[in-house]
Amino acid sequence: MPGIGNYSKRTKNIRRDPDPQWVWWNGPPHPLHGGDGGPNGGSWNPRQAPPPSARHNTTAGSPTSGKTTVYYTYQPTTNFINYTVGPAENFTGPTLINNSTHKTVIIAGTIGKSDVINALLDDQKFSELQIRGKWESYITHVIDNPFPGTDRALVIAGSDMRGTIYGLYDVSEQIGVSPWWDFADVPIKKSAGVWALEGRKTQRSPSVKYRGFFINDEQPALTNWINDNYAPGPYGAGFNHYFHARVFELLLRLKANYFWPAEWSSMFNVDDTANQPLADAYGIVMGSSHTEPMMRASNEWPTFGKQYGGNGQWAYNSNNASIEKFFRYGAQRAKPYAASSLFTMAMRGSGDTAIGLTDEQAIVVVENAVKAQIKILTEVFNGTNVTEIPQMWCLYKEVQGYYEQHGLTVPDHITLLWADDNWGNIRRLPLANEKGRSGGAGVYYHIDYVGDPRDYKWINTIQLEKTVEQMQLAYARSADRIWVLNVGDIKPLEIPISHFLDMAYDAPKWSYDSVPDWLNQWAALSFGAEHADGIVSVLERYGMYAARRKYELMDPSFYSVINYNEADAVLAQWQKLADNAQGIYDDLDEEYQAAFYEMILQPVLGGQVVYQIYINAAKNEQYVAQKRSSANDKAMEVLDYFKQDAKLTQRYHELLDGKWNHILDQTHLGYRGYWQQPMRNTAPPLALVQELETSIGGNLGVGVEGNNSTVSGDDVYHDNSKNTLVLPPMDPYGPKTRWIDIFSRGMDGCRWNVTPWADYVRVSPATGFTGGDNGTDTRVFVSIDWAKAPAAPNTTTTINMNITSSCGKKWGSYNAPMVQVPVQNVAIPADFVGFVESDKHISIEAEHTTRNSSINNISYSTLPSHGRTLSGVTLMPVLAPSQPAGTGPVLEYDIYTFTNVSKANVSLLISPSQNQNGALRPLKYGVAFDGDVPQTVQFVGNYTGGGYPPGWLGAVADAVWGLSSSGNTTTTMHNLSKTGKHTLKVWAVEPGVVIQKIIVDLGGLRYSYLGPPESFRAGVDKVGTFDGTNFAGIAVEDVI
Repeated sequence: MPGIGNYSKRTKNIRRDPDPQWVWWNGPPHPLHGGDGGPNGGSWNPRQAPPPSARHNTTAGSPTSGKTTVYYTYQPTTNFINYTVGPAENFTGPTLINNSTHKTVIIAGTIGKSDVINALLDDQKFSELQIRGKWESYITHVIDNPFPGTDRALVIAGSDMRGTIYGLYDVSEQIGVSPWWDFADVPIKKSAGVWALEGRKTQRSPSVKYRGFFINDEQPALTNWINDNYAPGPYGAGFNHYFHARVFELLLRLKANYFWPAEWSSMFNVDDTANQPLADAYGIVMGSSHTEPMMRASNEWPTFGKQYGGNGQWAYNSNNASIEKFFRYGAQRAKPYAASSLFTMAMRGSGDTAIGLTDEQAIVVVENAVKAQIKILTEVFNGTNVTEIPQMWCLYKEVQGYYEQHGLTVPDHITLLWADDNWGNIRRLPLANEKGRSGGAGVYYHIDYVGDPRDYKWINTIQLEKTVEQMQLAYARSADRIWVLNVGDIKPLEIPISHFLDMAYDAPKWSYDSVPDWLNQWAALSFGAEHADGIVSVLERYGMYAARRKYELMDPSFYSVINYNEADAVLAQWQKLADNAQGIYDDLDEEYQAAFYEMILQPVLGGQVVYQIYINAAKNEQYVAQKRSSANDKAMEVLDYFKQDAKLTQRYHELLDGKWNHILDQTHLGYRGYWQQPMRNTAPPLALVQELETSIGGNLGVGVEGNNSTVSGDDVYHDNSKNTLVLPPMDPYGPKTRWIDIFSRGMDGCRWNVTPWADYVRVSPATGFTGGDNGTDTRVFVSIDWAKAPAAPNTTTTINMNITSSCGKKWGSYNAPMVQVPVQNVAIPADFVGFVESDKHISIEAEHTTRNSSINNISYSTLPSHGRTLSGVTLMPVLAPSQPAGTGPVLEYDIYTFTNVSKANVSLLISPSQNQNGALRPLKYGVAFDGDVPQTVQFVGNYTGGGYPPGWLGAVADAVWGLSSSGNTTTTMHNLSKTGKHTLKVWAVEPGVVIQKIIVDLGGLRYSYLGPPESFRAGVDKVGTFDGTNFAGIAVEDVI
């Protein structure tokens, strides 16, 4: 189905096909956007409409011609300083058929506007009472004998213009036209015929009144693409109405209605004077970003501001007269399109910064600016109640501080647009005393950002489960007037854009566990139902892996290459994901492969290669410290992966004859202690060892799991000339294997043997050849035959393992090395169910409770696939009052300890949420063992002014509170000097606390980014079959 009202200027360029003679529709009984969406959409009044636009539509044709062509007429602005307009111009709209000869037809129109629809209502062919006068509602209904000579009709009747459009695009989507047919090249499905099912669908008002996105930080990718595809504008890149026609159609197909245009490389109304009229013709409500008041672009002030007189400064306290003229022009320019305008109020400093005054002084300035803006709107829209003109004030960054800490006054009719922290964590939502404001509230949310701690604007890194958790919280708290999404360059963020806007359209439908269902429907529409299950699996895993740490924040230091097999498990996860995604790609028909590469395969392969670069760079660093010959191989592998990253970009840019050339221009490798993008992709630092000489420690070296040391020889990690390394301990409830690496450090190859001193200690392989022409390193796995080990319970026994070499008794200038493994055969009571200590720690995925309670209908819910490793657990309902630790619902975990320790540390890994319920209800949790008094922890500190809480930089980078970079604000100390069974109790004091993982450190915890693998769960896991070697439970092979 072609675009509905895809207007083009009559006198320029080509005309897109507006022919409304569509194929018939085979609508399924439960369409993607089905349902009533609640009685009134959200908490706002669905009958409240903005002031009308000036009259723009005209028609040409006659009954005898059988056709009527619709034109949209407007007067373009002719001056960018003082408001003047020129002669009328117009766009050509759809050509309508007056008299169809078909026996079965589609009839579409707006109630009260369409003579055809009105005639059907007069004849009582259907009822519109459920939607009459409502905001953006529609009915689709198959009716018999609508008119003489017509047997049947599918009627699409909208309550208003966008209601009709959404009804048409709903049909379009169900017959196989993806909203991304243009912007992501999803093929339009072909059918021999389509049929409309009997019955009626009533789509009531959307959940959120204004729903849209913000093109931002559009340099280099989108701007370079614009420069390649559109003629330059008068002051820069050609963000013209031909480009925006594509954006507007995308918005409407996504059931959106609101748009903030590109800020930094564009001036929406200046780049092309047809832009705003075209938005009105499409029914797109125009706004401007949080830092662009009164419908004027940021770049308009430095371009034209001095011509308003005054000192030329963007400073209302010293240049108010000139700035007020600037504001007035914006209102005048928008007035002809009033029904499609939502004014951004107030002002910030120049260039998206805070006003350069004290907070108290800045508040006076912005309050005076808003008073002037309201006065201007009152005068320009003479005869209109100013409170009926849609207006919003975005409480972004420092502005929230003005409001919360310093008493900034916001007029009641202005929508409070709350913002996230730029990293997907909403900073604040309406409190009970703010919900009665006539202007309501909304949310400005990010899936792309430029700023601290680093930019993230390359490819999709969004975990949809987190979006659901945050936006359902917003919807429950009545922040439902505006949802606007910062989308960067639009591409390649197609999936999170679709998901966010579907939630905005029908929030109740997409609840906390809805992501698999949403993905399944999205995948079936885009690539066919036969591929949907596989795509869901790929995208759920990708969302988790990519969100663990943004690609731009990666470096070699994060994932451990020696502890818990963490780095190798991460690489194995990415490899399996890449194999699965590639398999789906290979199975697709060729016409679908470009779209799949753009939205799924490139992100998967691109994410994998970033991890391969940085983890192998970490191995290079480790191997250089160990003087391994293979350090050089790792360096070369990193450079190969670095080249592969560029080739993946080149492949994307060459798709479809270069249709999307430049969209992946964004640099993403080589950030160095500065938040802004590097000017060129750069590989991480690498080092080489000298291949033409042998280590003074001999031709072979030995390293072990959990230790940076190398023997034989000296290094900074162990005592000089000490040739013994100790493996982490082994017991029946820990990892089934530990490992020893034997590697080349010289020019000659050597045969080696590993010989344990006890027959119940097994090694595989026990012998091998390393170095020389062979050149390979070998990982030796150590395991215990517990049937032969000293019976439980026994004290720790340390078993020696000799390592001998065919190259001689001496290893260079040193004696032969020895490796020791501590072995402890312990036992738990047969009836114990819960987590068992091993290696002096216990690691717990939060959803794996022994018990959890419900009090007064308040309980815990699991958020599947939320977070970094498995899921999140949070308190429900989200509107519940505070639940003091010790009195509210509790999560209980039975654990069994063998280590007597009076200072055990308990750390929770918690999603990086913010204190969205205000200063009086900051996020807290409680924790205690057994009958101890709970310790209550406020893990998110209070804001200082408009800033972020202490540790925030680390928390959003790590994607959790609880690591050292965020200040260890989730670590508490407990006395566990009594061994045996204990019950760990955790209380979420506030809704919005999302617990992912719990770690009990009894003195043996080693560094890892994701935390240790989950501990043995008696009652679930079995001794002898429990693996426990890595957090992912995945086979790790060929890792060295």
